[in-house]
Amino acid sequence: MHPSLVRTAKSAVKLHAVKAADLKRWLGSRSKREASWLKEAGFSAKAGELVLVPAASGGIAFAVLGLGKGEDALAFATFSENLPQGTYALGDVPKGFDGALTAVAWALGTYRFTRYRKNTRKIPQLVVPSGVDGEEASRIAEGVFLTRDLVNTPSNDMGPEELADAARDLAKRHGAKISFIVGDALLKANYPLVHAVGRASVRAPRLIDIHWGKPNAPKVTLVGKGVCFDSGGLDLKGAAGMLTMKKDMGGAALVLGLAHMIMGAKLDLRLRVLIPAVENSVSGNAYRPGDIFPSRKGLTVEIGNTDAEGRLVLADALTEADSETPELLIDAATLTGAARAATGMELPPFFTDDEKLAADLARIGMEVCDPVWRLPLWRGYEDTLTSPIADLNNSPHYGLAGAITAGLFLNRFVARAKSWVHLDIPAWNDRARPGRKIGAEANTARALYALIAARYGEKT
Repeated sequence: MHPSLVRTAKSAVKLHAVKAADLKRWLGSRSKREASWLKEAGFSAKAGELVLVPAASGGIAFAVLGLGKGEDALAFATFSENLPQGTYALGDVPKGFDGALTAVAWALGTYRFTRYRKNTRKIPQLVVPSGVDGEEASRIAEGVFLTRDLVNTPSNDMGPEELADAARDLAKRHGAKISFIVGDALLKANYPLVHAVGRASVRAPRLIDIHWGKPNAPKVTLVGKGVCFDSGGLDLKGAAGMLTMKKDMGGAALVLGLAHMIMGAKLDLRLRVLIPAVENSVSGNAYRPGDIFPSRKGLTVEIGNTDAEGRLVLADALTEADSETPELLIDAATLTGAARAATGMELPPFFTDDEKLAADLARIGMEVCDPVWRLPLWRGYEDTLTSPIADLNNSPHYGLAGAITAGLFLNRFVARAKSWVHLDIPAWNDRARPGRKIGAEANTARALYALIAARYGEKT
């Protein structure tokens, strides 16, 4: 179990939480001394307001958190982010703040990226609430932390080879099979777009392929964009645009974190994870605007812009994933700035033609406080993908609806999967909220895991 969670404790400080609308009633339930102390401290139960109430004999009597309107289901991360080392247990909390999501929130609040700077803080521990599966909460937090760590690692230490090493470590941990196709071998194996994008870097491109689960179980395949750094290629990004491009492998990091949750829970499915891992660099053999390449599917692609590289590497990986006719095919990528312009950093858009999948994912995302928003695969924009000399152009001549046209491009490489969903994620928090520090984020990982667990919840 995650070190911030314990099953039992001899003694624990109580944690209370109260919505602003319930404050008067709640104070009336406390002792006269406690209520007076909180009033003198100016406690108003606004969101994020945390007060430690001292015991008459010294130490902490209890801690109380303001929930405001109670809109943030991960608010309990405020406790683990700020409380001193010790053991704590839930006290008087509103309904909805006493279940599994509370344990997950607590664990998420303890995250620190420590690879380059030592963390000396000793984390507090929470007694897992009654009826909550602490192991499940731990698996979810560990998967999120894996994704965050991979994205937070700068590109000098997280290139295609290092990403492959992380995948190998994960596969070994869960007894999964893993294989790699590296460098020019990609051409022999018919992954021409992956090779074209990655060939300019001294760090060889590769395809990472993980298999896990019973061969006859329902097939679920995850595809993640693994562009370990994106300079933009010959269509070079500006300095500001390049600054956070270590996160352009966020889709790959996400599917690895999600795979950890799935394999750790031993869900009854046949899992495959495909990651095209490349660095989009500039050199004498970089692919150029105007070049035309075949794809694994056989469609030819004209390069309208070398900075639209993510959809190229995903195209080859999706073709391979689709060839097995999976029951569920999921791809995730930090694909377009248009997605961020449409829904911001906290509400990643997704695209699918499966109405039930769309409804389930949107509902579950809200339930686990990992929200997503559906955007349409509007077929009216299909003609923007055309090229006068090839089957497709990777950079539509239409200047709007960039997230949609990117989704339509990917959809050209999916034909056999029973259900497919594409997620355009930021993999980043641009502002701090409880349990979600500024920096790397595993957007949609918890929502996708909850969806998959609901469908394939029987253990292998």
